[in-house]
Amino acid sequence: MGVLGEKFKEVLLSVTPVTAIVLVLSCIFHIAGNPLPPAMLLYFLLGVLLIIAGLSLFLLGVDIGIAALAANIGGALSKANRLWLLALAGLVIGFFICIAEPDLQILAGQIEGVTSGSISKASILLVVSSGIAVMLVLGLIRIVYNFPQHILLAILYGLILIIALFTPPEILAISFDASGATTGALTVPFILALALGISSLKKDSRVSEEDSFGLVGVTSTGAIIGVLLLGLLKKIGGLTGSLPEEAHAGVVTMILELGRDSVIAILPLFVIFAVFQATSAKFPRRQARRVVVGLIYNCLGLILFLVGVNIGFMELGVKLGAVIAGYSMSPLIVVLGFVIGFVTIMAEPAVYVLMRQIEDVTSGYVRRNIVLITLAVGVGLAVGLSMLRILAPAIQLWHYLLPGFALCVALSFFTPKLFVGIGFDSGGVASGPMTATFILAFSQGVAAATAGADILKDAFGMISMVAMMPIITIEILGLIFKFSLRKGGVGQS
Repeated sequence: MGVLGEKFKEVLLSVTPVTAIVLVLSCIFHIAGNPLPPAMLLYFLLGVLLIIAGLSLFLLGVDIGIAALAANIGGALSKANRLWLLALAGLVIGFFICIAEPDLQILAGQIEGVTSGSISKASILLVVSSGIAVMLVLGLIRIVYNFPQHILLAILYGLILIIALFTPPEILAISFDASGATTGALTVPFILALALGISSLKKDSRVSEEDSFGLVGVTSTGAIIGVLLLGLLKKIGGLTGSLPEEAHAGVVTMILELGRDSVIAILPLFVIFAVFQATSAKFPRRQARRVVVGLIYNCLGLILFLVGVNIGFMELGVKLGAVIAGYSMSPLIVVLGFVIGFVTIMAEPAVYVLMRQIEDVTSGYVRRNIVLITLAVGVGLAVGLSMLRILAPAIQLWHYLLPGFALCVALSFFTPKLFVGIGFDSGGVASGPMTATFILAFSQGVAAATAGADILKDAFGMISMVAMMPIITIEILGLIFKFSLRKGGVGQS
């Protein structure tokens, strides 16, 4: 109960700023004569309670379940020393973990709704999961053979740039958003622990430390490439989007659907656990029970978290965006976007998994709070710039992404390699359930109420910005460490 209490306190402190911003805005709207519906606010407060309870359980489950399972699998695959086995396991694990990722399920459903079925949910799920599986294998092989991470990332993003030159802008936005949505509450803890399990067996402790991060960044490029190729092969283009009509299925129905999705999300982990438990990589009986209990906590926590997000955050996010855009105060929207991005990232489940691993792997010399603040600044800038793009349709997504990712790759050649891995992983974990629901919903509301803006082309693409900006800010943090601690181990590449 003590550990759960610590998780509860941590999550409570994280969710409080988001709650405070919404309540302050609702008071301002009320004074201005444009109050939010009371029922919407009540559902929001209920959602906050569910998110706190769910996220606390989920993080506890990560500690005793997912982390131990993935680290054990990574170590077993590395000890086997068989490339074909590593590749096969990576393909299977990558595909089924990704296709069950709740964030991707949410985004794929939003894409299908906004495009009126022109891009189906099933096609997004299959293409993205296949791309993730292939890149997970590539990332694992990179760790085993010590191929320089920054060079691999430069090659992958160079390939993305070439394909993107022939891709319609709406597909570009969807592809980068899909990349961010794949790295959510389920996928990130597993991939991080998998990388740690494989890299921990290396004799060189510094190389092991560097290889513990970056796999999320490499893996997420598979989603971008997959969707870009889908757009080219199916010749998808000229799409416009609009908010789908609300279909209120009822709270009970929603809980049942989200419960089903959460069970489907966690079920592959139970299957993977059972398979490895039947092999030489089995856990001792006591530890095996802890893993099973942890996975049950993950499932229950995920159900509560997703119900809270869906019942209280998505509809409110759209309403907030539309009301604020209706006041035609562009600077306020940009500033508010920064603030919302800055505080919302504190409530992302995967962020805390990454922060904890950073402190553990670096034995505390890279402080989690420093990385968290740097990450929050990056996300705040991403959302603020995304609001500016909605308000000024002449600014296209590639105007941000092309120079932005070019800067990410360029910095990777000068930043300590540990921070390169942390940076690309941070970009992945930043775009989790809160981003894919609340912030994206807020962006859609702003776009719907802004003349000349298109929901598909302008609101989508925000997740890609959230996935990119933290990479830049974390790599800059790495350069600061390098120059301030030049004689220490952190400052050496």
